Amino acid sequence: MSYHAPGTPENVALAQHVNGRLRAEARISNARAFLFRAIGLGAFLGLAGAGLGAAFYGYATMNEVGNASDKLAKALTQALETTTLKTSGEVRLTDNTLKIEGGVPAAKGRPDVSALTGNQGKTEAPASAAAAVRTSFTVFKTVPYLDGSIVTGWNFKGDEQKPEKQYCYVTRPQTFGDGATSNQTTVAIDGELLPQPARSEVNFSVIARSCVWFDPSKL
Repeated sequence: MSYHAPGTPENVALAQHVNGRLRAEARISNARAFLFRAIGLGAFLGLAGAGLGAAFYGYATMNEVGNASDKLAKALTQALETTTLKTSGEVRLTDNTLKIEGGVPAAKGRPDVSALTGNQGKTEAPASAAAAVRTSFTVFKTVPYLDGSIVTGWNFKGDEQKPEKQYCYVTRPQTFGDGATSNQTTVAIDGELLPQPARSEVNFSVIARSCVWFDPSKL
């Protein structure tokens, strides 16, 4: 084994070699650290970009839905403004007695249908070609109920002495938009109570007590 004295060419060469090795390892460590920092920064920027993109996409989607809702509301408003609601109904006699002017004879509280309509339906065509005409009418009996009324209808056919059919219903006013109409619910037919619907606001058994059914003894 040989020992070299300080400052000898061999020691100088060894020191330079060790120093170069340490500098190379330091540069490698710095390069690795820079690589990790670059990866971390790239990941952060990527996630931030994805978050901003999702935020802008969500905002754009909500804005589009809001615009669509506004357009739909405007379209519905215009449709309702240009729509005309039409209602139809029956002519009702609210008095207890059916009266006809002109001196037409009446039998048992109701008009003589044969005398009233005797000349109706006649034409100049032969009897075989003329269509048969059948006369019918309805008598209404009305009882006030809350803000509406309970109505009983007697349907007479021709000159029959009693109604062919009877029905009882309750009617109440109902507002729809700027117009007003009526809500009609039938509770009984020919004196028989109809089944009570599960979600009906009308109590059929209570309403039926005010129905005025046909009674020949009271005419």
